[in-house]
Amino acid sequence: MSSLPSKKLLDDLYSRFVVNGPEEEKQSMNRLMFLVESAHWYYEDNVVENDKTLKSLSLREFTRLLFNNSDVLRPHVANMDKIFSDFGYYKSRIPVAGAIILDETCERCLLVKGWKKSSNWSFPRGKKNTNEEDDVCAIREVLEETGFDVSKLLKKEEYIEITFGGKKRVRLYVVVGVRDDTAFAPLTKKEISQISWFRLDGLESGFAGLKLFEVAPFLASLKSWISKHYMSPLSIDKHLKPPLCVWTTTRKTRTKITVTSTERRCNVKPWKQSLKVNKSAILQALGICS
Repeated sequence: MSSLPSKKLLDDLYSRFVVNGPEEEKQSMNRLMFLVESAHWYYEDNVVENDKTLKSLSLREFTRLLFNNSDVLRPHVANMDKIFSDFGYYKSRIPVAGAIILDETCERCLLVKGWKKSSNWSFPRGKKNTNEEDDVCAIREVLEETGFDVSKLLKKEEYIEITFGGKKRVRLYVVVGVRDDTAFAPLTKKEISQISWFRLDGLESGFAGLKLFEVAPFLASLKSWISKHYMSPLSIDKHLKPPLCVWTTTRKTRTKITVTSTERRCNVKPWKQSLKVNKSAILQALGICS
Protein backbone atom coordinates (compact mmCIF):
# COMPACT_ATOMS: atom_id res chain seq x y z
CA MET A 1 0.00 0.00 0.00
CA SER A 2 1.34 3.44 -0.94
CA SER A 3 2.27 5.79 1.89
CA LEU A 4 1.85 9.53 2.34
CA PRO A 5 4.91 11.81 2.31
CA SER A 6 6.68 12.05 5.66
CA LYS A 7 6.88 15.20 7.77
CA LYS A 8 10.55 15.46 6.87
CA LEU A 9 9.78 15.36 3.15
CA LEU A 10 6.99 17.92 3.50
CA ASP A 11 9.30 20.18 5.51
CA ASP A 12 11.90 19.93 2.76
CA LEU A 13 9.39 20.74 0.01
CA TYR A 14 7.92 23.64 1.99
CA SER A 15 11.36 25.10 2.66
CA ARG A 16 12.63 24.59 -0.86
CA PHE A 17 9.68 25.91 -2.81
CA VAL A 18 7.70 28.18 -0.47
CA VAL A 19 10.05 29.61 2.15
CA ASN A 20 12.85 30.12 -0.39
CA GLY A 21 10.50 31.26 -3.13
CA PRO A 22 10.63 34.82 -4.48
CA GLU A 23 9.09 37.38 -2.15
CA GLU A 24 6.77 38.76 -4.83
CA GLU A 25 5.14 35.33 -5.04
CA LYS A 26 4.17 35.46 -1.36
CA GLN A 27 2.16 38.68 -1.46
CA SER A 28 -1.17 36.92 -1.96
CA MET A 29 -2.60 33.44 -1.57
CA ASN A 30 -3.12 33.17 -5.34
CA ARG A 31 0.56 33.84 -6.05
CA LEU A 32 1.69 31.60 -3.20
CA MET A 33 -0.35 28.77 -4.72
CA PHE A 34 1.96 28.83 -7.74
CA LEU A 35 4.83 27.96 -5.39
CA VAL A 36 2.75 25.15 -3.91
CA GLU A 37 1.97 23.96 -7.43
CA SER A 38 5.70 23.85 -8.26
CA ALA A 39 6.32 21.80 -5.12
CA HIS A 40 3.55 19.43 -6.19
CA TRP A 41 5.09 19.02 -9.67
CA TYR A 42 8.42 18.22 -8.06
CA TYR A 43 6.82 15.67 -5.74
CA GLU A 44 4.92 13.92 -8.55
CA ASP A 45 7.53 14.10 -11.31
CA ASN A 46 10.59 13.18 -9.29
CA VAL A 47 9.97 12.00 -5.74
CA VAL A 48 7.09 9.63 -6.49
CA GLU A 49 8.66 8.56 -9.77
CA ASN A 50 11.77 7.41 -7.92
CA ASP A 51 10.00 5.99 -4.86
CA LYS A 52 7.03 3.83 -5.77
CA THR A 53 6.12 3.38 -2.09
CA LEU A 54 4.85 6.96 -2.03
CA LYS A 55 1.29 7.80 -2.99
CA SER A 56 0.56 9.97 -6.01
CA LEU A 57 -1.49 12.98 -4.89
CA SER A 58 -3.78 15.48 -6.55
CA LEU A 59 -2.84 19.14 -6.12
CA ARG A 60 -5.66 19.55 -3.59
CA GLU A 61 -4.52 16.54 -1.53
CA PHE A 62 -0.91 17.70 -1.64
CA THR A 63 -1.84 21.26 -0.66
CA ARG A 64 -3.85 20.09 2.34
CA LEU A 65 -0.92 17.99 3.58
CA LEU A 66 1.58 20.80 3.02
CA PHE A 67 -0.62 23.37 4.78
CA ASN A 68 -1.30 21.08 7.74
CA ASN A 69 2.44 20.54 8.11
CA SER A 70 3.15 24.29 8.34
CA ASP A 71 2.38 26.40 11.41
CA VAL A 72 2.04 29.44 9.15
CA LEU A 73 -0.31 27.88 6.59
CA ARG A 74 -2.31 25.53 8.85
CA PRO A 75 -4.97 28.17 9.73
CA HIS A 76 -5.87 28.37 6.02
CA VAL A 77 -6.83 24.68 5.74
CA ALA A 78 -10.41 25.50 6.74
CA ASN A 79 -10.68 27.75 3.66
CA MET A 80 -9.29 25.19 1.21
CA ASP A 81 -12.37 25.17 -1.05
CA LYS A 82 -12.30 28.96 -1.40
CA ILE A 83 -8.52 28.96 -1.96
CA PHE A 84 -8.87 26.56 -4.89
CA SER A 85 -11.89 28.37 -6.29
CA ASP A 86 -10.07 31.71 -6.19
CA PHE A 87 -6.88 30.18 -7.60
CA GLY A 88 -8.73 28.61 -10.53
CA TYR A 89 -10.45 31.91 -11.30
CA TYR A 90 -7.16 33.80 -11.03
CA LYS A 91 -5.30 31.40 -13.36
CA SER A 92 -8.06 31.52 -15.95
CA ARG A 93 -7.45 35.25 -16.40
CA ILE A 94 -3.67 35.28 -16.63
CA PRO A 95 -2.59 36.40 -20.13
CA VAL A 96 -1.06 33.71 -22.33
CA ALA A 97 1.69 34.07 -24.94
CA GLY A 98 3.25 31.67 -27.41
CA ALA A 99 4.09 31.22 -31.06
CA ILE A 100 2.65 29.94 -34.32
CA ILE A 101 5.70 28.29 -35.86
CA LEU A 102 5.53 27.96 -39.66
CA ASP A 103 7.85 26.01 -41.92
CA GLU A 104 9.76 27.50 -44.85
CA THR A 105 6.77 27.15 -47.19
CA CYS A 106 4.24 28.58 -44.72
CA GLU A 107 2.11 25.54 -45.45
CA ARG A 108 2.69 23.72 -42.17
CA CYS A 109 2.64 24.76 -38.53
CA LEU A 110 3.98 23.10 -35.40
CA LEU A 111 1.54 21.89 -32.75
CA VAL A 112 2.05 20.27 -29.37
CA LYS A 113 -0.21 17.87 -27.49
CA GLY A 114 -0.56 17.89 -23.71
CA TRP A 115 0.55 15.03 -21.51
CA LYS A 116 -2.84 13.43 -20.79
CA LYS A 117 -4.35 11.15 -23.42
CA SER A 118 -7.44 13.38 -23.44
CA SER A 119 -5.39 16.55 -24.10
CA ASN A 120 -6.01 18.91 -27.00
CA TRP A 121 -3.48 19.92 -29.62
CA SER A 122 -2.39 23.56 -29.43
CA PHE A 123 0.27 26.01 -30.49
CA PRO A 124 3.15 26.06 -27.96
CA ARG A 125 2.21 28.69 -25.39
CA GLY A 126 1.81 29.34 -21.68
CA LYS A 127 0.89 31.78 -18.92
CA LYS A 128 2.89 34.94 -18.32
CA ASN A 129 4.90 35.35 -15.15
CA THR A 130 4.48 38.46 -13.02
CA ASN A 131 5.66 41.57 -14.94
CA GLU A 132 6.88 39.42 -17.84
CA GLU A 133 6.71 40.88 -21.36
CA ASP A 134 4.62 39.00 -23.93
CA ASP A 135 7.52 38.24 -26.27
CA VAL A 136 9.73 37.05 -23.40
CA CYS A 137 6.96 34.73 -22.22
CA ALA A 138 6.47 33.39 -25.75
CA ILE A 139 10.18 32.63 -26.17
CA ARG A 140 10.33 30.92 -22.78
CA GLU A 141 7.21 28.82 -23.28
CA VAL A 142 8.14 27.69 -26.80
CA LEU A 143 11.59 26.70 -25.55
CA GLU A 144 10.15 24.76 -22.62
CA GLU A 145 7.54 22.93 -24.70
CA THR A 146 9.54 22.24 -27.88
CA GLY A 147 13.22 22.77 -27.04
CA PHE A 148 13.44 25.30 -29.88
CA ASP A 149 14.65 28.89 -29.38
CA VAL A 150 12.58 31.34 -31.47
CA SER A 151 14.25 34.47 -30.08
CA LYS A 152 16.13 35.22 -33.32
CA LEU A 153 13.06 34.68 -35.52
CA LEU A 154 10.33 36.31 -33.42
CA LYS A 155 9.24 39.82 -34.40
CA LYS A 156 7.43 41.71 -31.66
CA GLU A 157 5.01 43.39 -34.08
CA GLU A 158 3.94 40.18 -35.84
CA TYR A 159 1.31 38.43 -33.76
CA ILE A 160 -2.30 37.30 -33.65
CA GLU A 161 -4.22 38.07 -30.47
CA ILE A 162 -7.61 36.85 -29.29
CA THR A 163 -9.41 37.56 -26.03
CA PHE A 164 -11.67 34.66 -25.12
CA GLY A 165 -14.92 35.47 -23.36
CA GLY A 166 -13.67 38.98 -22.68
CA LYS A 167 -11.44 37.51 -19.97
CA LYS A 168 -8.39 35.61 -21.18
CA ARG A 169 -5.99 37.22 -23.66
CA VAL A 170 -3.90 34.92 -25.85
CA ARG A 171 -1.14 36.42 -28.01
CA LEU A 172 0.65 34.17 -30.50
CA TYR A 173 3.65 35.51 -32.42
CA VAL A 174 3.95 34.31 -36.02
CA VAL A 175 7.39 32.77 -36.53
CA VAL A 176 8.27 31.91 -40.13
CA GLY A 177 10.97 29.84 -41.80
CA VAL A 178 11.65 26.97 -39.42
CA ARG A 179 13.06 23.95 -41.24
CA ASP A 180 10.87 20.87 -41.08
CA ASP A 181 13.86 18.71 -40.17
CA THR A 182 14.53 20.77 -37.03
CA ALA A 183 14.99 18.63 -33.92
CA PHE A 184 12.31 19.25 -31.31
CA ALA A 185 11.99 17.86 -27.78
CA PRO A 186 10.35 19.46 -24.73
CA LEU A 187 12.46 20.61 -21.80
CA THR A 188 9.56 20.06 -19.41
CA LYS A 189 8.57 16.80 -17.77
CA LYS A 190 5.12 15.25 -18.13
CA GLU A 191 3.65 18.28 -19.89
CA ILE A 192 4.00 17.53 -23.62
CA SER A 193 3.38 14.09 -25.11
CA GLN A 194 3.82 14.79 -28.82
CA ILE A 195 5.10 17.44 -31.25
CA SER A 196 4.00 17.38 -34.90
CA TRP A 197 3.93 19.42 -38.09
CA PHE A 198 0.37 19.93 -39.42
CA ARG A 199 -0.59 21.16 -42.88
CA LEU A 200 -2.70 24.30 -42.55
CA ASP A 201 -5.18 23.18 -45.20
CA GLY A 202 -5.66 20.02 -43.16
CA LEU A 203 -6.38 22.04 -40.03
CA GLU A 204 -9.04 23.97 -41.92
CA SER A 205 -10.74 20.83 -43.18
CA GLY A 206 -10.11 18.97 -39.95
CA PHE A 207 -8.18 15.81 -39.13
CA ALA A 208 -10.56 13.10 -38.00
CA GLY A 209 -10.40 12.29 -34.31
CA LEU A 210 -7.96 15.06 -33.36
CA LYS A 211 -8.87 17.72 -30.80
CA LEU A 212 -8.01 21.07 -32.38
CA PHE A 213 -10.35 23.35 -30.40
CA GLU A 214 -7.50 25.58 -29.20
CA VAL A 215 -6.12 25.93 -32.73
CA ALA A 216 -9.25 26.63 -34.78
CA PRO A 217 -9.94 30.21 -33.52
CA PHE A 218 -6.60 31.41 -34.94
CA LEU A 219 -6.78 29.85 -38.41
CA ALA A 220 -8.73 32.56 -40.25
CA SER A 221 -6.44 35.33 -38.98
CA LEU A 222 -3.38 33.21 -39.72
CA LYS A 223 -4.51 32.60 -43.29
CA SER A 224 -5.03 36.36 -43.77
CA TRP A 225 -1.61 37.08 -42.25
CA ILE A 226 0.11 34.68 -44.65
CA SER A 227 -1.74 36.09 -47.68
CA LYS A 228 -0.83 39.64 -46.67
CA HIS A 229 2.86 38.96 -46.09
CA TYR A 230 3.52 36.42 -48.83
CA MET A 231 0.98 37.48 -51.47
CA SER A 232 -0.08 33.94 -52.28
CA PRO A 233 -2.86 31.73 -50.95
CA LEU A 234 -2.10 28.43 -49.31
CA SER A 235 -1.77 25.55 -51.73
CA ILE A 236 -4.31 22.81 -51.30
CA ASP A 237 -3.11 19.23 -51.15
CA LYS A 238 -5.84 17.09 -52.69
CA HIS A 239 -4.27 14.02 -51.12
CA LEU A 240 -4.11 15.29 -47.56
CA LYS A 241 -1.15 13.86 -45.69
CA PRO A 242 -1.37 13.08 -41.98
CA PRO A 243 0.52 15.19 -39.42
CA LEU A 244 4.29 14.65 -39.39
CA CYS A 245 5.29 13.60 -35.89
CA VAL A 246 8.74 14.89 -34.96
CA TRP A 247 8.77 13.91 -31.27
CA THR A 248 6.73 11.66 -29.02
CA THR A 249 7.12 10.67 -25.40
CA THR A 250 8.09 7.30 -24.00
CA ARG A 251 6.00 7.33 -20.85
CA LYS A 252 8.03 4.65 -19.10
CA THR A 253 11.23 6.68 -19.28
CA ARG A 254 12.56 8.02 -16.00
CA THR A 255 14.65 11.15 -15.92
CA LYS A 256 17.05 11.90 -13.10
CA ILE A 257 17.62 15.57 -12.35
CA THR A 258 20.89 16.80 -10.90
CA VAL A 259 22.33 20.22 -10.19
CA THR A 260 24.79 20.78 -13.01
CA SER A 261 27.92 22.90 -13.12
CA THR A 262 25.99 25.29 -15.39
CA GLU A 263 23.39 25.83 -12.67
CA ARG A 264 26.11 26.40 -10.08
CA ARG A 265 27.87 28.94 -12.30
CA CYS A 266 24.57 30.75 -12.81
CA ASN A 267 23.87 30.67 -9.06
CA VAL A 268 20.41 29.16 -9.55
CA LYS A 269 18.56 29.26 -6.24
CA PRO A 270 17.00 26.05 -4.86
CA TRP A 271 13.44 27.19 -5.61
CA LYS A 272 14.40 27.75 -9.24
CA GLN A 273 15.59 24.18 -9.59
CA SER A 274 11.98 23.19 -10.18
CA LEU A 275 12.14 19.76 -11.67
CA LYS A 276 9.20 20.57 -13.87
CA VAL A 277 11.75 22.23 -16.14
CA ASN A 278 15.29 21.28 -17.14
CA LYS A 279 16.63 24.67 -16.11
CA SER A 280 20.21 24.17 -17.26
CA ALA A 281 19.12 23.24 -20.77
CA ILE A 282 16.98 26.37 -21.00
CA LEU A 283 19.80 28.59 -19.78
CA GLN A 284 22.23 27.09 -22.26
CA ALA A 285 19.78 27.40 -25.16
CA LEU A 286 19.21 31.06 -24.36
CA GLY A 287 22.95 31.65 -24.16
CA ILE A 288 22.78 32.95 -20.60
CA CYS A 289 25.59 30.65 -19.53
CA SER A 290 28.47 29.54 -21.70
